[in-house]
Amino acid sequence: MAKKSSKKWLMAAIHVIAWGLLICLPLMFSNSFERALDLKSYLLFTIVPVAHMIVFYTNYFIFINNYLFKKHLANFLFYNVLLIIFIALAIHLCHELLNPGHPSPPLYIWLLRDSIIFMFTATLSVAIKVTVNWYKTENQRQEIEKEKAAAELKNLKSQLNPHFLFNTLNNIYSLVSINPAQAQYAILSLSQLLRYVLYDNNQLTLPLSKELSFVKSYIELMTLRLSEKVKLSVSIPDPEEDKGLLIAPLLFITLIENAFKHGISPTGESKIDILIELNELNTITCKIENSYYPKSDMDRSGSGIGLENLRKRLDLIYPGKYLLISERVDDMYVSQLTIVV
Repeated sequence: MAKKSSKKWLMAAIHVIAWGLLICLPLMFSNSFERALDLKSYLLFTIVPVAHMIVFYTNYFIFINNYLFKKHLANFLFYNVLLIIFIALAIHLCHELLNPGHPSPPLYIWLLRDSIIFMFTATLSVAIKVTVNWYKTENQRQEIEKEKAAAELKNLKSQLNPHFLFNTLNNIYSLVSINPAQAQYAILSLSQLLRYVLYDNNQLTLPLSKELSFVKSYIELMTLRLSEKVKLSVSIPDPEEDKGLLIAPLLFITLIENAFKHGISPTGESKIDILIELNELNTITCKIENSYYPKSDMDRSGSGIGLENLRKRLDLIYPGKYLLISERVDDMYVSQLTIVV
């Protein structure tokens, strides 16, 4: 509201200054006249600017809104013709009263000359009003787009929380049959992770240190059920080395989830490499390589919305500032997300 009010005051100030300079023009150059500028001469001069103001603002506040914008073009032209003729006659009458006997052109020449000038004034009023209205409409459109994007982002977050919880619980379920004691520890770790997901996730951005700590805790939780045949390599910066960067929460976890979900073979050796780097120019890269073991048709864990939601979130939060690659290379699956924050 304050921003809109300041814009209105700025526009009003521009109008006042512009018309004030025009009306005071003779006073600023009075020393250049051959004879002194008396009151009558000044009044004769100010009649024309005042007449232009009447034509301008009658169009600006009345005719354009009530007729032109409502597509009543005939009424708009008709009332403008009446106004211009009336103003031109009024100017002629004022000159006759203030300067009687002074030679002047015939009335029809006077009316024709002033009418043409006032038509330009009316046209200028239309141009300015249309421009102002366009900017107002464009600002409203941008506000609607922002609200729409915020609502969509909120919807994506609401999908992300249960998606994360479902996949994590599915992993803990698998751990229960292998090592119940570790399953209990995993549940405790999960409660700490959920605190981050449910509360911190409500913010648009968070310190990168919190996100790195969350990723480390999640990987620790997932490694509890890994066998010795799985070769896991993790390289993540220390949270204290976050360089003060802010990032949207839960962007890397989708790629890491997929690595644990599809990169582990039930019987053979598997490999998962997780790398997060802080690069120059506030760029963060998360690269993951894992063995590729796609889910069977009987495996219903997850719903495949992870990568789709990730791309949507990135489009909303970091448009044009990210690169997401996800592809199969031989028997490995490579995912890489680079973000400029």
